[in-house]
Order: sequence, then C-alpha cells, then structure tokens
Amino acid sequence: MQLGTADAAPGELARGWLSVTGLPTGGAERLPAVIANGEEDGPTLWLTGGVHGDEATGVAVAQDAMREDLPERLAGAVVCVPVVSPAGLRRNARHTYYDDEDPNRYFPGVDGGGDGEGNGDGTDANRPPNVQERIDERLYRAIVDGRVEAAADSEDAEQDPAVAADALIDLHTAGVGSEPFAIRDRVLYGEQRDEAEAEGLANDLAALVEAFGFPILTEYPAEEYLDQQLQRSTAGAVLNKGGVPAFTVELGAHSVVEEDTRAGGVAGVYGVLTELDMLAAGDVPDDVSDPGADVPDAPVDFPVRRYRGPYTDTPGLVRHRVSAGDVVEAGEVVADVVSPTGAQRDTVAVDHDGYVIGRKEGLAAYEGDAVASLAVRDEDDLVVPREED
Repeated sequence: MQLGTADAAPGELARGWLSVTGLPTGGAERLPAVIANGEEDGPTLWLTGGVHGDEATGVAVAQDAMREDLPERLAGAVVCVPVVSPAGLRRNARHTYYDDEDPNRYFPGVDGGGDGEGNGDGTDANRPPNVQERIDERLYRAIVDGRVEAAADSEDAEQDPAVAADALIDLHTAGVGSEPFAIRDRVLYGEQRDEAEAEGLANDLAALVEAFGFPILTEYPAEEYLDQQLQRSTAGAVLNKGGVPAFTVELGAHSVVEEDTRAGGVAGVYGVLTELDMLAAGDVPDDVSDPGADVPDAPVDFPVRRYRGPYTDTPGLVRHRVSAGDVVEAGEVVADVVSPTGAQRDTVAVDHDGYVIGRKEGLAAYEGDAVASLAVRDEDDLVVPREED
C-alpha cells in the first residue's frame, strides 16, 4: 500500500510524505503520511489530525496510534495523516496563511455546497478552486477513491488506487477546558443516496462512534449544519458526499497535548479497529486502555446534539457560573456580564436542558457572542432529506 512516499508491504509500517501543492518559493507543501499494512487482508481505516494547526492532542493521538508493532497485529491497513494543515501548524494557529479561512470547510460538499451556485462539489462555479480547496480535494480523493494526483512542483507520480477508506476518524480539539466528545453527523439523502442507503450508512456510523467510547454528540440540525458548511468538513465530506462512515473527535483543549485525553483517543482508535474486525480483542496492546476509560462519561442519559450558546445581548466581561461537564436546565443562569469596573450589566440563561462542553475563551464579549458550547437534548432525526435545507 502506498500514499506519497510511504510504501508499506504486508506486515510493514512505513513513513513518508504526500505532496499536495506547489509553493511560490519552490518545492511542495507536504503532508506526513504513515501506513500500517497488516499481514492479513481486511478493511482500511484512515486517521487524520491537525486540520487546524493548533490542535495538538489530535496530532499526538494519530501519531501514537501508529505503533511499530501494529502491522503484525492487524488485518487490513491503517492510513494516517497526522498533520493535515502544516501551514497552520507552522503558525501554531487554527487557520493557515493561504487565505486565513477555516481549512476544514474546503472539502468537496454535496449538491453544490448549499449555495445553489456551485459546481456540484461545493466549489464556486464563478472562480477556479483556491489553493486550500485543491489541497482538500486531493486529500479527499485519496481517502474516498484511493486516487492520488501528482501536485504541482512534486516529483510524486500519480498512484493506482490502493488506500481508499472503509472508515475515517478525524481528530480535533475544542476550547480551553472543554470536555472530550465524539461528533456524529446526520446523514443526508436525496441526490447522493436514497433513504434506505442513508439509514444503512447511519447505522454503520453509529457502531463506529459507539466503539470509540467517548460521549456522543450528534451534529447540529441539518439546516444549521449546511449553513455552517459542515458538509465540507473532513468527516462531513467523506460521510455525506463519499458515503464512507466518518466521524470527528474533539479531544479537549487546543495548543497543548492533554495526556489523559491523548490516552483516551488512542484507546478509541483501537476500539474502532476491534469493531471493524481489524484487530482481535486479545491483540490490543496491554498499555492501551479500554475505550472511554480515560475520559469522563456523559453526565446526562438522553441523546444530545451540539449547540453553540447561549448568547449575550449585552457587551461586557463574561463571568461564568458553570464549568465544563456541569448539567444545566432550561432557564438556569450560566453567566454574568459585568462592566470593566465590575458593575453588573446582565445575566445569560440557557433555554435547553443538557450539559456544558466548553466555555467562551477570554473575558470580552460583544453583542450576540456565545458564552458557552453545550450538549443539549436532541429529538431530531439522524437521517435527513437534503431537500429540507
């Protein structure tokens, strides 16, 4: 199996580089690539991390899951790109310097990307793809089709299909002090697939997310999901355009590696390998925990989805009354807004039952700013017609 210069025979682990675009100064932008090729045939699991350049724990999980002895334990292959955004990593920042936009919103989308003016893959028909779209398109094609195109200023030749994914885990981090969780996207149907196919894909996805062992949050409702272009995220594109079970994991705070969460992420990867029958339960390394053992359990027993809010209508300095992991009820005040001199200006209450997954970073808040991120009760369908966006 080959990805860029990483070329692994059965029973081998290989490291190399995948060139994805040329640079103005010469040479190529390269993504690190690692392949663990099992001695027996089986599925292919992809791991991606570092699509945002400050998300350190996701990079560490991707690196540490790729043990030197993994191929001898494995049926199938694991293909890993630990740093999807080296341009962001060099800045230690969420965004790259290509256009200072979110690099995780440039993968090919479904049905024109929701704007009605696209090429059918999420790109704008009125302009050529920008450099980040080209990078993300090349990586997407490698994941979904196993097709690697040679990039500009690259000595890599185009490769025959060899590394297409049967499943993907995209490893991220969230805000400072945030709870770890896994995100399950809703599966869209319409032009891409019919409802029965979507139900089957959603069931396959649910089994993998549960095997990871983290608390599960379903993604935003379909209209908000499309408004935020999340169908053009790594996992959203691979799932909803490519039809491959794919999910995102949020591994706590950004910028530094959180050791407990890193260990939990590695355990989750091995839980998915076991669920896919790529690894026998007895072949999981002794120093890898059981999935979920290193992270807090969800503090509520009802299904939840992501919710960004509540919001403040009053500018000022935010003083939180709750912490990540706290259960909240509709109507409960979760934050005060005060003046720079400390005078009370307003309070912020929640309008959902759920729990806190993270709080706003920094003191200053403007009108309309969210003061927290919540996991709130979810009663919406997991399979959604695309026409209702």
